[in-house]
Amino acid sequence: MSLLCALILDALMGEPRWLWSRLPHPAVVMGKIIAKASYRLNRAPGQKIKGTVLVISLVIGGGILGALLAELGALAEIVVATILLAQKSLVQHVQDVAQSLRLSLSAGRRSVAMIVGRDTAQMDYAQVARGAIESAAENFSDGVVAPVFWFAIGGLPGLIIYKVINTADSMVGYKNKTYVDFGWAAARLDDMINWVPARMSAFGIWLLTGCATPWATLARDAKLHRSPNAGWPEAAMAHALGISLSGPRSYEGKMQDFSWVNALGRKDIGPVDIDKAIRILWVTWSGMLAIVASVTLVFFL
Repeated sequence: MSLLCALILDALMGEPRWLWSRLPHPAVVMGKIIAKASYRLNRAPGQKIKGTVLVISLVIGGGILGALLAELGALAEIVVATILLAQKSLVQHVQDVAQSLRLSLSAGRRSVAMIVGRDTAQMDYAQVARGAIESAAENFSDGVVAPVFWFAIGGLPGLIIYKVINTADSMVGYKNKTYVDFGWAAARLDDMINWVPARMSAFGIWLLTGCATPWATLARDAKLHRSPNAGWPEAAMAHALGISLSGPRSYEGKMQDFSWVNALGRKDIGPVDIDKAIRILWVTWSGMLAIVASVTLVFFL
């Protein structure tokens, strides 16, 4: 029941600005803790060991915090789960890109820069739209399906452990000179805990949109992606929309020649395709809600 209520409340409320303008969001608190630990520990020698110790500490701390909060009862579970789900806020961020892109290319670039890590200053119209759709697909898996999955598996401890590891990966899980060793454990554990949710997300999009692409073809395209997990929801979204995703993009001033996902799809895309991607997010979310509601009903009966 707690998970069902949290899903509905998150979809209705999202992240109220009046609240988070006055209080620090838990994800921000997690980020500050990780940033402080990284500042103190990420230096030679033994960066990989130190990073691993940090990850173990985050898992233990998240588990203890989740268990303590769970002891407060169902209301605490609902509140915490609602805060840590991200369906409404994800949709709002992606919608902002579509609306901005309709105004101008420069506005679209500024908006998409809020949700992607690549260089945006030289993006063209289609690249802005592509970035928004890729973010929608990947973050639906990371910010909605995975939290639901781990709450269902491990309650609040499972949910909080997932969120803190996912936050750590987003901050230190890079393969650059600064984090390649220190962030190794966070990146590997994040890959592990997102393995099932990523494929669940892809399957939900593929099934509920009535995508005509065979699953084997979608799986082949997912494996072309540089990420072992992000490629799955992106491939499902690409085939559902009939467009190409991923492909070449620039990071820190250097162009990266990544493979296209669904290379034969349309590449000339825009705000209308972002709108369609948002509708797919809601359709897939509705399917997940129906499953959670059904399981909840069976449990109570």
